[in-house]
Amino acid sequence: MLGAFLALLSAGLFGFNNAVTRRGMVQGSVIQGMAITVPMGAVLFALVCLVTGNLGAVGGFSAQALGWFAAAGFAHFVFGRYCNYRAIGAIGTNLSSPIQQWEVLVTLVLAIVFLGEKLTPIAMFAIALLVLGPAIAARIEQQRAARSAGAKAVAETVAPEVTSSKFQPRYREGYTWAFLSIFGYGASPIFIRAGLENAGLGASLAAGLVSYVAATIIVAVWVVAGRQVEHVKALDGEPRRWFALAGVLVFLSQMVRYMALALLPAVIVAPILRIQALFRIYFSWLISREYEVFDRNVIIGTIVSMAGAILIALPPEMVAALLPLPEWARAAIVWRWP
Repeated sequence: MLGAFLALLSAGLFGFNNAVTRRGMVQGSVIQGMAITVPMGAVLFALVCLVTGNLGAVGGFSAQALGWFAAAGFAHFVFGRYCNYRAIGAIGTNLSSPIQQWEVLVTLVLAIVFLGEKLTPIAMFAIALLVLGPAIAARIEQQRAARSAGAKAVAETVAPEVTSSKFQPRYREGYTWAFLSIFGYGASPIFIRAGLENAGLGASLAAGLVSYVAATIIVAVWVVAGRQVEHVKALDGEPRRWFALAGVLVFLSQMVRYMALALLPAVIVAPILRIQALFRIYFSWLISREYEVFDRNVIIGTIVSMAGAILIALPPEMVAALLPLPEWARAAIVWRWP
């Protein structure tokens, strides 16, 4: 249950981070956001490892494990985050979210093929609920788009991307980057699990540090080689504050995610993390209430997803023992695939 709780907490933090990042992307650029959030994660992970006494665990990892963690850092913090920021900048968080739901399928396929992880009938049903919930909630964006389709264009002088009526989505660009992001985000849990091999919570913190350091090196080279230093320095105060807050939030979400992956298989953690799509809508509504739609679809989607999160955390043996079922049904519940 602890692992499921950590995954759920990580989903909430990810949702908050996406809402905050959206505000930063209104006036900032992708490279500016990454130049702030990625190094911040490395520094914060180093501090946490130092305080908790897990800094020395880095030296205990094998070269292969270090390679897996570095690969996870590139896949998630560089490739996935870059694609996500591009998608958010082009079409916003609510439009990119439904496409990014398919990230969980990438994780499940890779976990089964490369890690030999198994699925039970209960887990399969729970995964369906976890994917269905955000899909139900995402209908609010379709309804909002339909209502605003015939609205007149407004002047672009005041924060043109802040409101849904003033923001003109670049659909092809946004959907393309959102689709590409699922491969980076979907592969990173597999790399983390392959490196950790149930090493424990302390080791997961050290693993996060390795991933963030690797990603920071890549971003630093990218900024310097691409002659983007002055562009990064030119970031205004308001978007800088939003990106700084996003850096703290994404660090916390990643720290908890690494801890969850140290306790649970990727086929369990990945579906729970997709509830972040719901949290993202809630937090977007809180941060920019006048620009968001909040209706019964969000409530229904939340209930469906939470039911899936609870169900996927229950051991199938416990469910089979508690329910008054015939023997064939008990056997079906504990059956594992493939």
